[in-house]
Amino acid sequence: MQTNINISLVLEAVRQIGDTFLIHYKKTAIPTDMDSLMDRLNQLDEQCLSSLKANLLPAYPDIPWFVGDEFDKAGQKQPLDLPEYWLCDTMDGAIQYLQHLPGWTINLVLIRQGQPYLSVVYAPLEGELYWAQQGKGAYLNDQPIHPSTKTDPAVMVAVFDYGHQDEAAFAPNLNQQVGTAVTRLLDHVGIVRNYGPHGLQLANVGAGRIDLFYQPGLDTFNWLAGLLIAREAGALVLTTTGQPWQWGDDSLLVAAPSVAKTLLTSLVKDL
Repeated sequence: MQTNINISLVLEAVRQIGDTFLIHYKKTAIPTDMDSLMDRLNQLDEQCLSSLKANLLPAYPDIPWFVGDEFDKAGQKQPLDLPEYWLCDTMDGAIQYLQHLPGWTINLVLIRQGQPYLSVVYAPLEGELYWAQQGKGAYLNDQPIHPSTKTDPAVMVAVFDYGHQDEAAFAPNLNQQVGTAVTRLLDHVGIVRNYGPHGLQLANVGAGRIDLFYQPGLDTFNWLAGLLIAREAGALVLTTTGQPWQWGDDSLLVAAPSVAKTLLTSLVKDL
């Protein structure tokens, strides 16, 4: 039996922890060595997870929690064999947070029957909360969002991203693939950027602020929250070869339909 989810409760839980982090933003020293960096990252993860659980576990005691480790490539190839579970990416863009830079979010996804069912991406600095429910559309705060309608590649904004890969085991020549992708994007699209958090960039494809997202390599846990938002908003969710994306695929290309109609054939061919 599927759990009845109170959307407002989930959104408020994510907003609350994001606003708590915002209070302490730029209040701690920037880490200057690997040990202090890893300590601070672990602290952020633990604080985020414990707060979300404190707010949601009493309401949903039977839904288990799983922390998505982006370094666990084998674990990202398929969903857990559970009817439903919370997948918490904790803070996406934690490096930016620790460096006193913008570009960090709190992400949460409810996986149901092996697919994202409810996702939230909250950007506290902007006070913007993106969310989507399977089959119910996507929203920015309480307003429906939709992808761009651009048809002129010269004014399109494409973003690229990359994950933390063990190249020898999972993605030989990944750095070269990313470099080639950026070059090809520059050949086809007027504006190419990277804006940090994967989920936020994907949500912004859904909101029409970004026209195309491209990433080689496996990075499922970083994608899932924004992927559902983009898809529910009306964006196309594909692999970099132009095929429909499925859990476990090792690349992602998300684009507004107008971009696909104008650009996708030549872009996929070159990439």
